Amino acid sequence: MFDHAYQNYMDHAYPADELMPLTCRGRVRGLEPSRGDIDDALGKFSLTLIDTLDTLVLLNKTTEFEDAVRRVLSDVRLDNDIVVSVFETNIRVLGGLLGGHSMAVMLKEGGQHMQWYQDELLHMAKDLGLRLLPAFNTSSGLPYPRVNLKHGVRGPETRTGTETDTCTACAGTIILEFAALSRFTGDPVFEAHARRALDFLWEKRQRNSNLVGTTINIHSGEWVRRDSGVGAGIDSYYEYLLKAYVLLGDDLFLERFNIHYASIMKYISQPPLLLDVHIHKPLLPARTWMDSLLAFFPGLQVLKGDIRPAIETHEMLYQVTKKHNFLPEAFTTDFRVHWAQHPLRPEFAESTYFLYKATGDPYYLEAGRTIMDNLNRFARVPCGFAAMKDVRTGSHEDRMDSFFLAEMFKYLFLLFAEPDDIPFDVEDYVFTTEAHLLPLSLSMAPHSSPAPSNRTKVMKPWTPFDLNELDDSNFDWTCPNTHLLFPDPAFPRILREPIRSAVDKSCPRPAPYREPGMGRPPLRAQDFMANNPEHLELLRRMGVSLIHLKDGRVQLVQHATQAVSAVAAEDGVRFMQEMMELSSQQQKEQLPPRAIQIVSHPFFGRVVLTAGPAQFGTDLSKSSTGVRGFVTVAEPYSGCSEIANAEYIQGHIALLQRGQCMFAEKARHIQKAGAIGGIVIDDNEGSSSDTAPLFQMAGDGRSTDDVTLPLLFLFHKEGNILLEALKEYREVEVLLSDKARDRGVTLSLMVPLCSSPLNGYQEASIDYRGGRGAVFVCKAVSSHAPASFSGGDVQETEEDSSPAEAEPAAAQPQEGRDSEKPEEDTDSSSQSVDELLADWQEDLEAFKQMEKDEL
Repeated sequence: MFDHAYQNYMDHAYPADELMPLTCRGRVRGLEPSRGDIDDALGKFSLTLIDTLDTLVLLNKTTEFEDAVRRVLSDVRLDNDIVVSVFETNIRVLGGLLGGHSMAVMLKEGGQHMQWYQDELLHMAKDLGLRLLPAFNTSSGLPYPRVNLKHGVRGPETRTGTETDTCTACAGTIILEFAALSRFTGDPVFEAHARRALDFLWEKRQRNSNLVGTTINIHSGEWVRRDSGVGAGIDSYYEYLLKAYVLLGDDLFLERFNIHYASIMKYISQPPLLLDVHIHKPLLPARTWMDSLLAFFPGLQVLKGDIRPAIETHEMLYQVTKKHNFLPEAFTTDFRVHWAQHPLRPEFAESTYFLYKATGDPYYLEAGRTIMDNLNRFARVPCGFAAMKDVRTGSHEDRMDSFFLAEMFKYLFLLFAEPDDIPFDVEDYVFTTEAHLLPLSLSMAPHSSPAPSNRTKVMKPWTPFDLNELDDSNFDWTCPNTHLLFPDPAFPRILREPIRSAVDKSCPRPAPYREPGMGRPPLRAQDFMANNPEHLELLRRMGVSLIHLKDGRVQLVQHATQAVSAVAAEDGVRFMQEMMELSSQQQKEQLPPRAIQIVSHPFFGRVVLTAGPAQFGTDLSKSSTGVRGFVTVAEPYSGCSEIANAEYIQGHIALLQRGQCMFAEKARHIQKAGAIGGIVIDDNEGSSSDTAPLFQMAGDGRSTDDVTLPLLFLFHKEGNILLEALKEYREVEVLLSDKARDRGVTLSLMVPLCSSPLNGYQEASIDYRGGRGAVFVCKAVSSHAPASFSGGDVQETEEDSSPAEAEPAAAQPQEGRDSEKPEEDTDSSSQSVDELLADWQEDLEAFKQMEKDEL
C-alpha cells in the first residue's frame, strides 16, 4: 500500500507538494483553484517527500531513503516567495527534516548506509527554523498564523502580519520541533520562543475550569472562541505538553498537562464521548457533534496511562468507523454524519496502535485490519489513494495529503510488525503530532534557559498560584503498569461491550413546533410550486417576492408594505412561518447523497460521482444491489415531452438535462419509454458538488406514487465527466446506489465485457493463481488477441482495430508520465484510467477556473 502511494507521488507529482490521485498529477500552489486555508500547507518545497523521509527508514526502505535525501538536498528550496502556515510547516516540513536527520544519523552510526551524510538535513532544518522565527515577533510571544518564507512578516505587502487570531494548537504545537532543533544545533533561540508561547497560553487558561479556548488573539491574549475540547483547534496543544515532558524531561510540562487533563476528564470526557464545553461555563456543552481529530486522544491517554477511558472512546470511534467505513470529519452525538468528508486522516490508526501496545489485545489488530481493508476497498485508485468527499456515498476528492504517507503507514506498519520487522527500537524515540521520530537522547543535550526578550519580560515559568493547585492526585494516573491494570484478560472486552450497541441507536427527532391558533393562509407552504403562475400571483398579493439563486434554489422575501392589504400581509407572514417550518423539517429529513459509480471498462468502479437524490421514485437505500445499466442520452434531452428515441432508452438509464419542466415529469416520460433509471444533469455550467449544497429533486405537488424508477441529480461538473466517458467509450455502464460498491474487477463485470460486441470477445474463463488471485481470460472471436484481466488491471494486445468497433483514442499521455500503451492503432477501449483522466484534464481545469472566478 505504501509503495502504491509513494511511487505514484514520485512518478506523477514530484517535485510538487502533493499528489492529485484522480487526475494523476502534482498539486502546485497557484496553478490549481485555491482551497483556502488547506493550501497554506503547500510551500513549493516537495512537502510529501520531506514528510515521508523517516517513514521510508521505518519500512526498511533504506535505498529509497538515501535517494530521497539526495533529492531533497539537490531540489528543494526554502526561500520561496510564498505564504505558509507556521503550524503546518513546523510539524510537516521542519519535523520531516529533523526526523530525516535523526534517521540519517542512526543509519550512519550503523556503518552501512549514509556514510556520506554530514548533517545536511539539519542545516536545512535550521534555515527553515530561522524563516519561521519572524512569526514569533509579537508582544505576547504567540506566533502569527502565517509567514512568508522569503520575506518573513512585513505586513500586507508580503500578505502577512495582518492577522490577529490564531488557534491554540497552532501556537502550542511548536515545542517538540523547536526544542529538538535547538538541541541538535546548540542554538537556544528556537526552544526559547516555543517555551514563551506555551507560557503565555498557560497564563491565559481559564483559572476556574483550567481549560483553554479554541482561538486566541495573538496581541491581547483575549479568547476569541471560548469553546474547549480535545479536537480541532486545541488537540495537539495537549499532546505537546505531555510529549515535551517525555522528550525533554522537564517536570513543568507534566505538571501543566496533569492540571489540564484533570479538567478534561471532569468536564469534556463523558465516556465514550468527548464533547466541547464553554471555558467559563464548563458544565454547558458548546456543540452537539464531535470532529474526527479527537481520535488521537485515546492514544494520548495511553501515553498518560489512563487506559479505561481510552478503551471506551476508541470503541465508540471504531463503531462509527464500521458504520461509515471511515470516520467522518464530524459526527453527531448519536453518531450520524455531520461533515461527510474524510481526508484519510491517521488519528484513529494512531490510537489503535497505542492501545494494542498497551493491552496486547488482538482486538486492536482486527481494528487495524478494518482500517486497511477500507482504504483498499474504497480509497485506492490507480494513481494512489484518494480522500473521500462523502463517506456515505464513497465519492472521491482529488487529494492525498502528505500526512497519509507520514503517519498512516507508520502506525499501520508498527501495529502489525513483529519486533524483527522494525530496523530500530522505536522506544528510543517520541512521535511528533505528524509522527516524525525525535530521539529521546535529546533530553541529555545541553540547552540554555530562555533568553529575555527585548519586547516583553519573560514570565516566570511557575507561580505560587500554580503550586497550590498541585497535589499527589495529579500524578495518580501517570505511567501505571499495564499488567496491574489488566489482571483479567477480558477486562478490555467488558469495557467495550456496552458501547457497541450505542452507535446503532438513533435519537428520536422532535416534531416541528406549530404555534396554536394560527390562521390558514390562502396558499399553504406544502402546496407551493415555484413555476405555478397562480401561486406566484398569490405571493405577490401577500407581499412575498421570489428570487432565483444562481445554484438553482429559490429564496422567498416578504415586505409587508407591498401586500395589497393588511390582511394579505398577515397571510404572508403566516405563509413565511409555514415555509420556514417546512424547510426546517425537510432539512431534518434530508436524504443523504447517492452514488453514481462507473463500472464498465476501463473504470471498473474506480470513478464515483456524488449525486443528489429525488424525493420520489425508487429508494436506493432500500436496495441491496442498486440499479445497474448502460446510459443513453434521451431525445429530447430535456425529457419534457414524449421520448423520441424510446427504442434506445428501453432497458437503459436515461441522461436528461435540468430545466424546462418538473423533475417528476421527466421521470414519467423516461419511465414510459422503458428506462430503468434516470440521471438529470445540471444546466448551470460550472456547478459542482465541491461548492454547491446537496441538491434534492422534489415532486410536482401531486402524487408521485406512479414513478417507480430511481432518478438522481448530477451537478454540471460531475455530469460532464459522465458525458465525456460516453463520448469516448460509446457504451458506459453505471451503478446507481446509496453508496459505492467495492472497486476492482469482479466476475459479474467481466462476463458482460467478454461478450460485448464492442470488444469482440465471446466467452470468459477463469485461471486461478493461488494466493495471487484470479486472472480472467477472454477468448477472441475477432482480430483481437486474448485479453487478460488480473486484480483490476487491464492488459490488452491488439493487431488491428476496425473503425466500426472503436474510435481512435484522443488522449495524449501526460507529460512526465510513463505510458504503456502502444504507439499506433490503440483502441480507445484499452485506454487506462490514467489516460482518460488526462484527456479530461483540460475541461476540468476550465470548470475549476470558472468556479474560482465565481468565488
